[in-house]
Amino acid sequence: MTSIFRKLAMGSALAVTLAASAMAADVSVNATTTGLALRGYDPVSYFTAGAPAKGDFQITSEYGGAVYRFASEDNKAMFDAEPAKFAPQYGGYCAMGAAMGIKLDGDPDLWKIVGDKLYLNVAPPVAEKWSSDPATYIQQADARWSEIVDTAPADLQP
Repeated sequence: MTSIFRKLAMGSALAVTLAASAMAADVSVNATTTGLALRGYDPVSYFTAGAPAKGDFQITSEYGGAVYRFASEDNKAMFDAEPAKFAPQYGGYCAMGAAMGIKLDGDPDLWKIVGDKLYLNVAPPVAEKWSSDPATYIQQADARWSEIVDTAPADLQP
């Protein structure tokens, strides 16, 4: 990993640490201080519209201790039927961060669907690096996620 990438990841880790310390949701989900997942984006829209859409504050569901918003009642119904299918991997934390064994903020605008699963990353250079070999990084993140899922982001920092 290059030193620029490491510095970017560590700076982002500090930012997410400060935000996560006041998080209302369980530490397994990347949520705002009010418990909102995906910063209010509709998780189903990534799959149905091929792009993130802002959710309506009146159309919500709770999953994994966080609140998800939806652009339509139809999207909410699809999510409610199979939430694990639509919720982002690694609780919405950065997929590259999970591969490194840390929890970084996942940016809803930096996403990719691989194998019918939604993955987020923290910053454009990180997303670009992750996209260079997603299969390897997913394998690494899957292996590490079980070790870090219940750990607060601040407790994972070097």
